[in-house]
Amino acid sequence: MNKGNEQGSNQSPSKESNSPPLLPPLEDSLSHIETELGKSTDLVIRRFAIYKTRCAALYIDGLVDKNTVQNFIMEALMLEMPHKRVSVKELYDTIKQASLPIGEVTEFNDYEALFKRLLSGETILLIDKEKKALAASTRGWRDRGVQESTSESVIRGPKEAFTETLRTNTALLRRKIKDPKLRIESKAIGEVTRTDVAIVYLQDIAEDHIVQEVHRRLEEIDIDGILESGYIEEYIQDAQYSPFPTVYYSEKPDAIAGGLLEGRVAIITDGTPDVLLVPALFVNFFQSSEDYYQRADISTFLRLLRLVCFNIALFMPALYIAFTTFHQEMIPAPLLISLAAQREGVPFPAFVEALLMELTFEILREAGVRLPKPVGSAVSIVGALVLGQSAVQAGLVSPAMVIVVALTAISSFVFPAYNIAIPIRMLRFLFMILAATFGLYGIILGLIAMVLHLCSLQSFGVAYMSPFAPMKAKDQKDVIIRFPHWGLFSRPSSLTKKNEKRTNPSSKEN
Repeated sequence: MNKGNEQGSNQSPSKESNSPPLLPPLEDSLSHIETELGKSTDLVIRRFAIYKTRCAALYIDGLVDKNTVQNFIMEALMLEMPHKRVSVKELYDTIKQASLPIGEVTEFNDYEALFKRLLSGETILLIDKEKKALAASTRGWRDRGVQESTSESVIRGPKEAFTETLRTNTALLRRKIKDPKLRIESKAIGEVTRTDVAIVYLQDIAEDHIVQEVHRRLEEIDIDGILESGYIEEYIQDAQYSPFPTVYYSEKPDAIAGGLLEGRVAIITDGTPDVLLVPALFVNFFQSSEDYYQRADISTFLRLLRLVCFNIALFMPALYIAFTTFHQEMIPAPLLISLAAQREGVPFPAFVEALLMELTFEILREAGVRLPKPVGSAVSIVGALVLGQSAVQAGLVSPAMVIVVALTAISSFVFPAYNIAIPIRMLRFLFMILAATFGLYGIILGLIAMVLHLCSLQSFGVAYMSPFAPMKAKDQKDVIIRFPHWGLFSRPSSLTKKNEKRTNPSSKEN
């Protein structure tokens, strides 16, 4: 049993001790279990006897591997057990210590633990007149398997992605980081769903206070069910009402492993391929795991390109509105004449024109996501082309506005992290309103307010805008400009001070 399972099981007795104890008479206990589960048809109860001592094996059909139950439990108990008279206590100890060829066998003595293990895919063994029971790990439900990531495509690098199975996801991380210091600590969250959640970190790298803070925030979650990691993200994020995400998530094992090597903590939720990573800095959302698989100059160029696209996606419609409405003198004369000719006959001001086109594109984008894949992409492309061309021919919008909105939309798809594109899309409308009201002055005031807000944010005690604010010169080697790997000899100092050195500085650095 790994340390994560041991720690997870050590945290549960306090809750399980308040549960009613098991009933020693076997039939009374089975009757109680059937009543609590409402005589569910997927509950399988196999009654048998070992030298006149009545026993029963229970499992949920569909959650267990039937071959494991048949070959390693039922066959071991019914065919290989010595059939001689022994006491109930001796029989229990023999089964626990010598008869079950299963890697993980635990004992318990109350119904809360029984239902938790039974509904998690374990096989329960009950013995008549025995106050304790055994649970054998026989989980074996069908899962999606390890497949290529659908939301984080890369050209170079690992293609595998996390799945909906917790233990598969921890195994993917173990494959990446073969270090005994990799800690996996488990707990169950949700009064009804009892969803398994694993906290993963490197003990000699991650700061203790960050790990403790993650545990504290998870312990404070009081909800009946956790169905996806988004539930947990909303509970543990720092700025509850900020549009900017303070928790990073990814479905790629190499991205999460890279975060662990920097001193971050991963939170894996059973039932979802999206793994949370904290603390999250603003710059992390503009970095891709593929940046570390390309040469340093190529990675630097791509990061600069994403930064340019960030400004285009956020400010371009607002700047168009401000220039054409308030600051025509700043536009070169030939371009101004061309824009004026295009806008001749357009019945709406620039703000309404931009708002109409932006809302239309957002509707098309959302429709493309929700529609079936073979249809969604075709509807998005054809819809954008047809609506844009028709709007220009009808005189509702100018051709320049179509170009602005199209370039803005394309730029918003450049970011590796999807959850940073959403606040950009929302703030774009706010900057358009400011531009239509105050011109460039409104855009500048909005930019100042946004920067002040970003500098006030924290993620698990770490400054959100680090290493820019506060400025940390030695951490600039892997922010916008990425140094070659031989130059990245230290971890980000804002994340960890326990073990900052990655490797010895190369002679090339000198």
